[in-house]
This record gives sequence, structure tokens and C-alpha cells, in this order.
Amino acid sequence: MSQNSDNKALDKNFKLMAISAIVLVILFVYTLYKGGSHIQDSSYFLGIGFLFILLFVALIIKLKQDKLKAYLNKNKKNSSFNSQLEKAKASSSNEDLNTNIHAVNSNVTFKDIAGISEIKEELEEVVDFLNEPKKYLKYGVKLPKGVLLIGPPGVGKTLIARAVAGEADVPFFYQSGASFVQIYVGMGAKKVRELFAKAKQNAPAIIFIDEIDAVGKKRSGSSNDERESTLNELLTQMDGFEGDSGVMVIAATNKVEVLDEALLRAGRFDRRLHVGLPNIEDREKILELYLDGKNHEINIKQLSIDTTGFSSAALATLINEALLNMIKRDSKILDSDDIEIAKNKLEFGKKQIKILDEKQKEILSIYQASKAFISKSKVALFDESIEKLNTTYPSYHDLIENIKRDLAGFIGVEVIKKEKYAINHKDLESADLIAKEIVNKYKMASSVDELINNVKNDLRAELSHNADEINRLKDIMIKNEVITLNDI
Repeated sequence: MSQNSDNKALDKNFKLMAISAIVLVILFVYTLYKGGSHIQDSSYFLGIGFLFILLFVALIIKLKQDKLKAYLNKNKKNSSFNSQLEKAKASSSNEDLNTNIHAVNSNVTFKDIAGISEIKEELEEVVDFLNEPKKYLKYGVKLPKGVLLIGPPGVGKTLIARAVAGEADVPFFYQSGASFVQIYVGMGAKKVRELFAKAKQNAPAIIFIDEIDAVGKKRSGSSNDERESTLNELLTQMDGFEGDSGVMVIAATNKVEVLDEALLRAGRFDRRLHVGLPNIEDREKILELYLDGKNHEINIKQLSIDTTGFSSAALATLINEALLNMIKRDSKILDSDDIEIAKNKLEFGKKQIKILDEKQKEILSIYQASKAFISKSKVALFDESIEKLNTTYPSYHDLIENIKRDLAGFIGVEVIKKEKYAINHKDLESADLIAKEIVNKYKMASSVDELINNVKNDLRAELSHNADEINRLKDIMIKNEVITLNDI
């Protein structure tokens, strides 16, 4: 309504301006005609020239009025956005702002991170919004309130969040989920309020909550303890600002299955990005980044092949340990012997870092290739789960298909290697859980064991018939450490 009235006022002013100029020109010409013999001064001619210029300007404005209106409306929207930020900052109470929570300016950018090209593409849109919100607001687009980074430890989730803040050049508020867990009731909720109040005061800004599962676990409903009150406050605060507030919440977890459903619903963490372990190509880029500017005689391509299962953090530790050994032997050139010594040290952390020999890598490749073949979806070497059919009202076929996707890896290895291997117990647990739901919850079958055995027999027949295809996909997995849709 207000915009229409503004446009009408602009049209009215344009018309008045043009009519006034035309009337003045006519009067001046008439005066000049009647008293032309007495006009000796050049000021008359300057006057009429000025009026003609005024008329010309009025005509130009009339022709360009649509662009002028758009420009004025754009400025009005920009001032509205700025006023919304000011209101958000002013709405925070002085008590909440009186806190020891402080922002930092991140000097990390996407150039400092290698091997996450798909994640970068997703987050570049967020960075662009934080840099130029007006470009999106004019179309009514709002920034996602939250981005959830999911992945195993050491893959660089915190570094990614810092890079977003660095690229957007906005204040970065870092808090771990454990820091909200307090002894005294109400203190955790108070800290959440203080965090959001401080972020709004410094908007545009990024809030990063690391290990959010420490505070965001599913609520039991049987008690009202400190953790649950803190989670309730977090949910309230995320509902308390709009997508144009200039505050973005990024959280990280490696246990998404334990998070409360209220945190994961649309309108809170609108985007979920899965950050997996780097594949061969990713590791090569990461190693190039870590070895940049260092005097070395390392075959980076071969090292990327030899470090299967390393996270970006593990690769950083590897290079750092190798450099320490180089210094210890009083050398100025990093070589392969330093790398081998560093790898031997990391062997002690083998449970955390999956350092695979050729045979182990082949077994895991068959396991994942079988899952890719059955699910017809992208699978990486170290993916711990597979994409499932997820419908509101699953059919019997849908539920059986999900069991097949869980068990495909085990049966595939059994068929190809002619022997059973213990690989990922979580897939077995998931298949067993679905089977129990079919029998006990949905009453679609009478026996869990019979159901599981039938699925295994069907998989053996299908995978045996397509053994050559499984072996082809296995070779692709060994080479690239990922099977894409184009490979299937």
C-alpha cells in the first residue's frame, strides 16, 4: 500500500514539473513576442534557455520514471534492512550484552581449505548473502537460519565455519556445545541468550556451535534438567530471528542421529552438509596446500594414495610430524623417510585413522561397491551409512529395500571373496532394527530371522548374477575412492 502511494506521488510530481515548465515557456515566448523591440538584455535569452533545459529534464525524467522508481524503492528496502538490523541490536537487553562472550575476526578463507569443492559451492551462497543481502532481499529471499555440518572428527568442520566468516568478513562467535552444560539450573540458558544477543548486536555475524550434540540431544520428557532447559532456550532463540536478521548459525556434529528432532526441522537448521573423509583427489590437494612453500622431495600423488583413510587433520599432523623429524636429523629437505617415520607414529592411533593395506582396501571397496550397486547412489570409500528410502508412509517394499541396502555390503564381500568378513556392525544393527519394526510395529511379517534370511538369499542371488559388475565398481572405488552415479 505504501509503495503504491509513493509511486502515485512520483507520477504527480513529474506531471506538475512538466506542466509548469511548458506554461512558463509559453508565457516567456509570448512576452518576448509582445515586447521584442524593447528587449536588449541577454538575460531574457538565458532565462528562456533555462526554461527549455527545465522542460528537457522533465521529459527525460518522465521517460526514465520506471528506473527512477526502482532506484528509490531499492534504497528504501536497503534502509529498511539496515533499520531491521538496528532494531535487532537494540532489542537485546543490557543484561544479556554484559557478558564475556566476544567475537573474533577470522583470517581463514576458502583458499586455505582444500578438498571440499562441493561444500564450498553450498556455502558460497551463504557468504554471498552475508556480503550482499540486498541482492536477495529485493526478491524476498531470506538467509537460511542454520547450517548443520555433519561428519567424522578431523574433517575440518570448524575450519569450514571459520572460512565462511573469513570470506564474508563478519564477526565469528565460537562456542562448544559442552560450554552450555552448566551445574546450576538456568546458567546454560542464560549463556545461550548472551551469545545470541551479542551476535545480534554485531550483525551481520556468524554463530558457530561445535559438537552441538552435547546440548542438543533428544529430550526424554521425563525430566526438566539443565540440559533440556538450555536446549529449549536454543530453540527459542533460533525462532526469535528472521532470515534477514544478518545472523547465521552454523553447528557441527558427528552424531546427527542423537539430535533432537526440533533442532533438525525446517526453519532452524535448514541445510545439512555432510563432510566426509577426503578421497585421493582431495588428499592430493590438501597435501599440496600443506607442503606449499616447504622444501621437499615428496611424491605428492603417491603420498595421497598411501594415506587412504586420513582426515585433513590427520594429514596436517602427518606433515607436522615429518617436519619435526626433518629438524631432528638436522636437514633442510623433507623426504619420504620423514613421512614413513611420521606414519609409523600415527599407527598408534589406528582406531581413529583407518590406515589400510591393499587387501583391506580391496575388501572395503567390494563392500561399498555392493552397496552402490544395490542402492544406485553415490558412495565413498569411508561412508559409514547409505542413502535410504525415506517416505512418510513406507510400504513393505520400501522397508525391505532399506534392509537390502544395509546388508548389501556384507553379502557382496561374501559372494566375491567366498568368505564372511566383519566390517561395519552399524549396518547390521540398522537392518535388524528395520526388521523388528516390520514384525513388531507394523505386523507385516511373523519372524525377524526369517525376514533377514530371505533378504540375504535375494541379495546373494542378485549379486552373484552381477559379480562382474561388482568387480568393475570395486576397481573404480580402489582408484578414485568414490563411486558416482555416472559410474553405475
